[in-house]
Amino acid sequence: MKSWTWVLAAQKANHVLGCIKRSVAIRSRELILPLYCALVRPHLEHCIHLWNPQYRKGMDLLEQIQKRATKMIRGMEHLSYEDKLREVGLFSLERRRLWGDIIVAFQYLKEAYRKDGDKLFIRACCDRTRINGFKLKESKFSLDIRKTFFTMRVVKHRLPRDVVDATSLETLKVRLDLALGNLV
Repeated sequence: MKSWTWVLAAQKANHVLGCIKRSVAIRSRELILPLYCALVRPHLEHCIHLWNPQYRKGMDLLEQIQKRATKMIRGMEHLSYEDKLREVGLFSLERRRLWGDIIVAFQYLKEAYRKDGDKLFIRACCDRTRINGFKLKESKFSLDIRKTFFTMRVVKHRLPRDVVDATSLETLKVRLDLALGNLV
């Protein structure tokens, strides 16, 4: 997709966030956070696995909207953006994209789309891995554009053994939350 895709998503999300700001008088966490998660974040994450912004400019534009939403919450003005995210229990959008990518990769490798996953990912042949026994091989490409593809984004991250060894999607989500929790 074109670079204008993330610009349009940012405009829609900004518009909805502005409507929330104008129409809500009480800016408590209990009110702002559910409104943000239900009305704004879906615009920021719509089809993100397909058109993940490959440039820092696009990622920063989308992240600015989440920053703006956390600024709306009363009582947290003195905290940094990362501390605000920890306080309200959110990930940065970059970590959230990684979280979603890993979940989709898990579905391709171990669950519903297993037949297609064998065509999508290449498993490393050696058993001598220190972190876990399930290692994916990184493909070589001559074009830079391919380096931001879904398969490459997933392969370059090393996960702890307990996350990789998850047997169900629910177990994976819980373990992945714990593994990514300290990274914001």
